[in-house]
Amino acid sequence: MDIQNLYSLFQSSNGVSIDSRSIKKDEIFFSIKGENFDGNRFALDAMDKGAKFSIVDDPQLKNKNERIIFVENSLKELQNLSKFNRSKFDVKVIGLTGSNGKTTTKKLICSILSEKYKTLCTHRNLNNHIGVPLTLLNIKPETEVAVIEMGANHIGEIQNLCEISMPDIGLITNFGSAHLEGFGSLKGVIKGKTELYKYLIKNYGHILLNNDDSLQKEECKSDLYTSYGKDNSSDFIFKYKKEDDKLVLLINDYEFSCKIYGDYNFPNIASAISIGKILNLDNDEIQNGLNKFQTEANRSEVLEYHGNKIYLDAYNANPSSMIAALDNFNRESPNNKIIILGDMLELGSFSRDEHLKIINHLDKMDFESVYLIGEIFSSLNTSDTRFKKFNDIEELIKELDLTQIKDKSILIKGSRGIGLEKLIN
Repeated sequence: MDIQNLYSLFQSSNGVSIDSRSIKKDEIFFSIKGENFDGNRFALDAMDKGAKFSIVDDPQLKNKNERIIFVENSLKELQNLSKFNRSKFDVKVIGLTGSNGKTTTKKLICSILSEKYKTLCTHRNLNNHIGVPLTLLNIKPETEVAVIEMGANHIGEIQNLCEISMPDIGLITNFGSAHLEGFGSLKGVIKGKTELYKYLIKNYGHILLNNDDSLQKEECKSDLYTSYGKDNSSDFIFKYKKEDDKLVLLINDYEFSCKIYGDYNFPNIASAISIGKILNLDNDEIQNGLNKFQTEANRSEVLEYHGNKIYLDAYNANPSSMIAALDNFNRESPNNKIIILGDMLELGSFSRDEHLKIINHLDKMDFESVYLIGEIFSSLNTSDTRFKKFNDIEELIKELDLTQIKDKSILIKGSRGIGLEKLIN
């Protein structure tokens, strides 16, 4: 379908949806296919529920209904529509990717920029080839800044998301051993993530560079960049310190603070402050944004119950984020430590070795007990009697009386698929 005609339909609608269960009146339903679903099956149902049109790519639905619009590829049409919408408005687009800390950094940036600009940001973690287009379609004439989180687990995905979202400014939080199953190696991760740099360089965009990260410095082959970090050669030079339950960052005698757990979040906060300064916010506006920042559920949360201090970071996990969380917990909690770890998923053939590295890392730490949850951790041999292994979360809940754990410091960390957040109840 001609993009201009499709855009005219979009403008006359109440937006788009890919979920027939939550379709709203006069939205356009896009029939997206996945590994385990085919949205074409729900195209007619969506219209019965109020959809204005259904975009389909199943030839069997062609001419079924005058409000059925057949295209070669529904996903491609969704992406083309979102790119066209993005191009219609004079909006500053900030793209960010990385192995760890993407969502936290996105929320920090949005919280700060919202103090001065009409700001749109990726909802929750809708950061893939479907989620990014859905976000871009929410850009309106009044939108001044859009913060787009980009996730990937294969080479070429970040490039594709850049072509769709056309970022003006970009940053990479870090490179870590995440999604090794798709990227194949850390080198693959770096190659995939730096597709953002390559896009910005090609299109005269602006890179925000963590000057303390040697890999980023090596991969940034552009003159159009601004750097931040503790390194004295940085454009924005920060000093980091902790005060009670806050992380404090000093720059040019001004003291910024943010209530968030984990010193691995220092660079994330520094990058958000730097974005604020690049876009001409004053210090008070930036601090007001930091004051309003709230972590998402299961990410860097600190909970207190039954005399226990619980550090909950169960939204996602990979080897680099796991090591960072363990090291931070070891520093923050000198006594009465209990560690609950879930399997790290999507590591492919690297899985066993990476889980063994975590167990070896634990051997260097002081703790009372470690609970390892998941099929991968459970398959590994451990001679230390303080280690207890469980195939899944239900087995742990069934075998242990968690209510008897009192006055402890507890770290809970694992991949989302393990469901460690169920322990909190």
